[in-house]
Amino acid sequence: MSAKLGEILVRENLVTPQQLREALDYQRTSGGRLGSNLVKLGIISDDVVTAVLSRQYGVPSINLDLFHIEDEVIKLISQDVALKYMVLPVSRVGSTLTLAMADPTNVFAMDDIKFMTGFNVEPVIASEASIQMSVGKYYGGSNQIDIFDAAVAFETEKAASKSSKNGHSKNGSRSALKIGATNLSAADIDVSLGNFDFEVHEGEDFELVQENDEIDLATLARASEDAPVVRLVNILMVDSLRRGASDIHVEPYEKDFRIRFRIDGVLYDVMHPPMKIRDPLISRLKIMAKLDISEKRLPQDGRIKIKVKIDDRSRELDFRVSTLPTLFGEKVVLRLLDKEKLMLDMSKLGFEPESLEKFQRNIANPYGMVLVTGPTGSGKTNTLYSALQTLNQPETNIMTAEDPVEFNLQGINQVQMKEQIGLNFAAALRSFLRQDPNIILVGEIRDFETAEIAIKAALTGHLVLSTLHTNDAPSTISRLVNMGIEPFLVATSVNIIQAQRLIRRICSECKEETQFPVDALVEVGFSAEEAAELKTYKGKGCETCLNTGYKGRVGLYETMEITDELRELIIIGASAIELRKKAIECGMITLRGSGLAKLRDGITTVEEVVKETVL
Repeated sequence: MSAKLGEILVRENLVTPQQLREALDYQRTSGGRLGSNLVKLGIISDDVVTAVLSRQYGVPSINLDLFHIEDEVIKLISQDVALKYMVLPVSRVGSTLTLAMADPTNVFAMDDIKFMTGFNVEPVIASEASIQMSVGKYYGGSNQIDIFDAAVAFETEKAASKSSKNGHSKNGSRSALKIGATNLSAADIDVSLGNFDFEVHEGEDFELVQENDEIDLATLARASEDAPVVRLVNILMVDSLRRGASDIHVEPYEKDFRIRFRIDGVLYDVMHPPMKIRDPLISRLKIMAKLDISEKRLPQDGRIKIKVKIDDRSRELDFRVSTLPTLFGEKVVLRLLDKEKLMLDMSKLGFEPESLEKFQRNIANPYGMVLVTGPTGSGKTNTLYSALQTLNQPETNIMTAEDPVEFNLQGINQVQMKEQIGLNFAAALRSFLRQDPNIILVGEIRDFETAEIAIKAALTGHLVLSTLHTNDAPSTISRLVNMGIEPFLVATSVNIIQAQRLIRRICSECKEETQFPVDALVEVGFSAEEAAELKTYKGKGCETCLNTGYKGRVGLYETMEITDELRELIIIGASAIELRKKAIECGMITLRGSGLAKLRDGITTVEEVVKETVL
């Protein structure tokens, strides 16, 4: 194993021949495995060794720090056996025991453990240092652990954490969050990770659901019990929910296959499966989303519905699936649409009191236009759905044109756009006006035709809500004018424009006060007096937040109410800069101002505010 591992590391330019010789010399005098010795000497990180071994043997890798292992599973193997073979039991599903191993080729260890436990053994790869530390954690025998290895692992983890704050780890990728429990199947999944317990059993608890029908997957599950691809897809979906991920990115490259989760707006590496399952895994996702698996040249969009049993309660989850042909295969992105995460209480979104009052006052108007702006993933849909929920009354006819319809809202007529048959926003809007609406939501104003019809609707007694992609509230006016809308129409139809962003919250479990330079706080936007007295906070990292220091997100809002003074400036063609200046004079809180308010309240960090806003 050692020689082959060394050859791979040299071939992939992860170590130099000189470094390999140095590690082999150290191995001859001190013993141990080559990978562990390379880590001890500081030549390479644990994560890199584990990833290479995973590719070498076609066995999934696992990060034990992210797993909570049940006591009954730990008791299956004694501490002496765990240290002797450098293994750790991770989970048991039926008659199969998932075993984390530093050396997955050790058939003697697997045979011994199979004989002792009576279970079939399925190996996953973990680093030697993480196994040693986990043995100390679960068996309470830290005095028997190689202290040198533990120290090296700690330093490696600390260095990786430090580099991840800069956006990159040692090997050029973001900080990694690995999963590897691919033994879990649709027929019988029992995952116990972190603070959540998932049980997915045959048929009733993990189901692929048609748009208007539920299918019993018992037959499919039994037929695919031996299919690792199906098991991997199922655990990815369940694990994305457990981690609170909003998106799953499945990305093929020339010599690598990467899966990432977007958690609180940041992408994290989850795993690097073997290249041989790249095409089957992507095809499996396309089949579940009812896409054409033979079409690999064009982008496709679909949806997957699954049922998952969590805490004896069945939950239905929606995944929006998008495929895109890339140089080395199709990239697939799954957007998790979890209705239980949809925050429809506007008072809990993060509005400043004065901004919330302005927004609520303007959505209560009988006519006019309310615009919400911001980049993709800034929470625009959530804000609009919250507004609709507030306005949803039995005497009100609400109609929406969306692409796609993300969540079903009771009592609201929602229409899915289908460009291929000519049903676009403009066509839907024309039809809406013949349907006696009170309130109209247009998913996005993308062109002159849609903007023109929406403004005419707002001028003829309808309340119109929509979104645009602009950087801030004042520049939205310029965008509409540039589309071809006359300034006087913009001035008379638009009631309010709200720009927004999402920033990460400090984890409440590990929140601690920290010192921040006064000069830096002044540069951010505080006065010198306030900066000197301001208390700043950060999260030091814990199991709850996966050692990121952040848990959840909160909104920043820039709410520009169109007053008579602003209308006069719009009509004479004032620039976005002039509009911004006048709006601030009229009491508008900017995005940066909203961020400073969150800092005063100890909700977020200076880094998050600076990343998403400008002065």
